[in-house]
Order: sequence, then C-alpha cells, then structure tokens
Amino acid sequence: MNRKDQLKQIENPETIWDIAVIGGGATGLGVALDAALRGLKVVLFEASDLAKGTSSRSTKLVHGGVRYLAKGDVGLVLEALYERGLLMKNAPHLVKNQSFIIPAYSWWEGPFYFIGLFLYDLLAGSLSFGRSKYFNAKNVIKKIETLNPKNIKGGILYHDGQFDDSRLAINLAQSCTENGGCILNYMKVDSLQKDADNKITGLKVEDVENKKSYTIRAKSIVNATGVFVDSILKMDNPLSKNTVRPSQGVHIVLDKKFLPGDVSLMIPKTDDGRVLFAIPWHNKVVIGTTDTLINTIDTEPQALDKEIDFILDTAGRYLTQAPQKNDVLSVFAGLRPLAAPMHENQTTKEISRKHKIIVSSSGLVTIIGGKWTTCRKMAQDTIDTAIKTANLTKQKSTTANFHIHGYQLENSQKMLDIYGSDKSKIEELIHQDSSLGVKLHPDYDFTIAHVIWAIREEMARSVEDIFARRIRFLFLDARLSMELAPKIAEIMAREFGFDSAWVNNQISEYNNLAKRYLIKETA
Repeated sequence: MNRKDQLKQIENPETIWDIAVIGGGATGLGVALDAALRGLKVVLFEASDLAKGTSSRSTKLVHGGVRYLAKGDVGLVLEALYERGLLMKNAPHLVKNQSFIIPAYSWWEGPFYFIGLFLYDLLAGSLSFGRSKYFNAKNVIKKIETLNPKNIKGGILYHDGQFDDSRLAINLAQSCTENGGCILNYMKVDSLQKDADNKITGLKVEDVENKKSYTIRAKSIVNATGVFVDSILKMDNPLSKNTVRPSQGVHIVLDKKFLPGDVSLMIPKTDDGRVLFAIPWHNKVVIGTTDTLINTIDTEPQALDKEIDFILDTAGRYLTQAPQKNDVLSVFAGLRPLAAPMHENQTTKEISRKHKIIVSSSGLVTIIGGKWTTCRKMAQDTIDTAIKTANLTKQKSTTANFHIHGYQLENSQKMLDIYGSDKSKIEELIHQDSSLGVKLHPDYDFTIAHVIWAIREEMARSVEDIFARRIRFLFLDARLSMELAPKIAEIMAREFGFDSAWVNNQISEYNNLAKRYLIKETA
C-alpha cells in the first residue's frame, strides 16, 4: 500500500467513482472495504493519518458490551457478540481471547454477575469465546495476584476479545487496496460538488502535503468522519443540526508490574456509573476509561486532571500497589461519537452505541455512532443504503467471511504477531540487509525493518504516524518515544530523500505532541 500509487488513481478528473468515503477511521475503512469487495469503485480520503482520531484511542477491546446487557440493550449486545466472533475469525493475528475477572465483594454479587455473564455467553452462541466460571476468593487472588484481597468473597471469570486498534485499521486499508479500492491519507475535503438539483456529484480535495487540489466525481458520498460528521453535514447544508454528542474517554498506561498476569480486571461499577478495565496490552497495562461530556472537538483531545485522578484513585482501591502519577507511562484521550442529542438530565453513559445512518436530501450518506466491534456491520448497512440511494449495482456484502490482510492462524501471542503474514516479509527485509535487524530499543522487539515497512507498505508519513499508529510507542511509553524520535526521523528522511531541516522539524513536532501524552507533573 503505497501512497504514490494510490495518488495515481485520482489524477484523471474524468474518472467516476461509485462511492467516495470521507474519513479514514474504523467506520470509513470498513465502508471502503465493504464497497471494494462488492466490486464497487471506491475511494477514501482522510484529512490526516488513518485512525488518527478515536479509532486509535479505544480501550483495545473487541467486546459485546457487558454493561449494555445490564441496561437491557440485548439487541446491541447480540449484534456486538456476533461481530466479535467474526473479527476473531477474520483477523486472528490481531484479535485474541482475553480472560477477565469481576471481583465480588458481597454474597449476592457472585450469583448476580454469574447469571448476567451466563446470558452473555448464551447470546454469543457458536461464536462464544468460552464459558464464564465462578471462583472463590482464594482462586480470584491466584488469577490476579496484585488484586487487593480485602473483603473479596469471590469472583467471575469471563471472556471477551482484545486487539490492537490502529493496526486493524491499517490492515483494513491494505485489504481495501488489494481488492481494487483507493485509500489516501492526508487528503482534506474542501467542498462538496452538486448539480442544479442540489444533488451531490463529487467533491474537491487537497493533498495536505503539497497543496495540490483534485476534483473527484462520485455517484455517492459517504460521511464517515466520527466526531467530525457535523462539519461535513454543515458543508452540505449550513442549517443542518448537530447529530453527534462527543464524550471523552481517557486511559492511562502503566508498567506490567501492576497487573503481571494475563488476566484482565473489570470493575463493574465505578463512581461515575461506568465500568473500569485494567487490561494487559503489549506487555503494559491499560486502565480506563472515563466518560466526560465535551463541548469542543479536537484532533488531539487532552485528558483532564480530574479524569486522570479518577482512574488512579479507582485503580488504587482495587490493586495492592496504588499507581501514582509518576508511574504513568502514557495517557491518551479519545472522543466517542455518540449518535444522539442529549436530553435534559441525560448522561453520556446512558446513550446507546447503536449506529445510525442519515441520508440527506442531497444524497449524502452519513454514518454516526457505533464502535470498533461493530464496524463491519456498520459498513454493510452503510453500503446497502448508498447502493439504494444512488441506484448502484446491487451486490451482497461478503465481509462476514473475508480474511483481513495479515490473516494468520498461528499466533504465539508475542508482540510482533500483530503483523500476521507480513511478519515473514519484514524478516525478508532483514535477510536482505542485516542492518535493518537492529532493535529500536533493547526492551522491544521492533526493528528498523518495521519502520521501513511502515513507510513503504503502510503509508506512514511522519514520526507521529510511526509511533502513534504503526509501532505503538507513543501509547506504550511516551517519554521513551521522544528519545527515539531522532532515530526514526533520520530513517524516514533517508527513505523519502528529505533534508536535515525536515528531520529537525519532525523531531520538534513530535516532541510537542508526545508531551501531551505525559502527565503534567512528570513532563
């Protein structure tokens, strides 16, 4: 997947695309892949990097949503559990079966949680990840040795999925291009083109890197921009009302010593009414999340002090060693594109994650809401709608049984397994040039070859692209990533043929970004 090759596909202004997708997150990439697999001519434009926004800032779970079952939203849970199972089947190199413990602190909590999780397993049917089990207090502590044993009566072990979100996004993009689709990052949509009847006929885009403009003709336009959908809707109709209410979710990343085993911890009800997860991820621990109503949408949302304090305080009640601010290796925030207006006294956690599709009078198709787990179904529904709206050739979706790029059943659960079948191709690069086998850092298996691969095959254009969404160092250890930034910038400059001024600018830009992932007191 090379950006230069992708750009060639949009150079002819006479080309008419069946579908043009705006937005390169989970939803947009899913939409583009679904379209490509149906034989439709599809192009996708992302204003920054693929999965730059919410799609790289999730809790790293592919799950049915236990808390939605408790709220009685059985339909959403049923759909999500089915999609969870399909993702495991179609991307086994990225999605793994993860065990969770819910500790019980009173005699009734054990049976209560067990009944709920028994139903959760039942709803998963043949795609179940495993049966839930009840454990006494002694065995709960054996499963999570750093869990504070005070007042524990027992606990329930259940199963859900875990994944690397931005890596899945990259693999979806690769799958799309391999099946005839065109994917372009750093392409900003400037305007929508319309005919005399106010029907959309295409759009104008600008290459962010060189400011070159392109006119794109398309039979259907899909707005899949997540928390930014309203800006595109207003581009279509300045009088359109807001459809998304963003809620911020924050996570912190800690050293593995805080949760040394392979089992995750799930606290079913925190002070703000949400659940809190502590999850092993890439040999670190991710803890979150929060639920804070946000009025200003930012491409780089900032964790609030109160959110960080909430996570640390809550985690400290349940772990034998309470994490402190100076233990936090990285803190990241993401915005949920909740598909609902807020009613008076309604909180964001009460809004369903069910997706919605809007068709404007101009023909613009907008997909809002949803979550990573259900992105395949969201895409299927969106393309079904686009086909009907634009009278395109109707074909059934085939994504339910499609093996995503990198598909590989053999998985040793090592960090580099996230590359799946590409792992051998990266090893071949090292075989051809042994200098590419040098590790970026002694504590990690990633090598120079992985950086080269990201540049040549995954459309990485900056140090941020490498460390935020290809090799996840920004999320795993922000300070370490800053130390390694000069090395990455030099490698990229050699690949691109850029000068020292580009290198210095990249280092400066990246360091300014990475500081936002550090807690102020330790910055």
